[in-house]
Amino acid sequence: MKTQRKSIAQTKITVAQDYKLDEDNHKKANGLSDVILGGQDGLVNVLGVILGVAAATSDPGIVLVAGLAAAFAESISMGDVAYTSTMADADYYESEREREYRHIQEAPHMERDEVRSIYSKKGFSGELLDRIVDTITDNQDIWVAVMMAEEHRLSPVNRSHAFRSAIVVGLSAIIGSLIPLVPFVVMPVGLSMITSILITAMVLFIVGVYKARITVGRPWRSGLEMAVIGTVSALVGYAVGAILKVPNIP
Repeated sequence: MKTQRKSIAQTKITVAQDYKLDEDNHKKANGLSDVILGGQDGLVNVLGVILGVAAATSDPGIVLVAGLAAAFAESISMGDVAYTSTMADADYYESEREREYRHIQEAPHMERDEVRSIYSKKGFSGELLDRIVDTITDNQDIWVAVMMAEEHRLSPVNRSHAFRSAIVVGLSAIIGSLIPLVPFVVMPVGLSMITSILITAMVLFIVGVYKARITVGRPWRSGLEMAVIGTVSALVGYAVGAILKVPNIP
């Protein structure tokens, strides 16, 4: 009996540590996704805007003004979206979490069977499965955390991170937005367009490689995918500008 209690206690510690590790990894992934979301969106959208404007008119002043306006509007918009989406995710997680607590209180046997079914599908059986179920359902907080992660595939969302996410996304967007604008400050419009496309593709490729290295996937493939998709998306702006080209007025 003493050995069994020790084993159950150790299982509780292991379960708690696993979920703490999952939460930490989720936070890191969120930070990376915020940087990529803001930076990539700023790069691609502003490149598309300035290519479209540059194709419609060869005036570098107009291109820069349009690009800067798009850059700052984009950064504020992306920061706002990051904030509101994080808060919405937090609201949804909390509502589902409260529902799980109600289910545990109102129908504990059914919720216990769900835990058993989840871990049975993972390959556990017999006494070990009974011990896992007993350990998880012995603590309501762990029980609910398991149901949220395993049944609903949801991770906790910290509301205090909403503002930080908005700042990270907004700053990433403004930095990404300014990158394709730099050539237009020092080069003629025609050469600036080609240079901006190349620089943007290179930056997107590097970001894709980095993302794959610290998460999953093939670095070169991830880099190429991000570079190609982003560049093609931006070229849509050029196509629109070329179609609606402003005639030169003497």
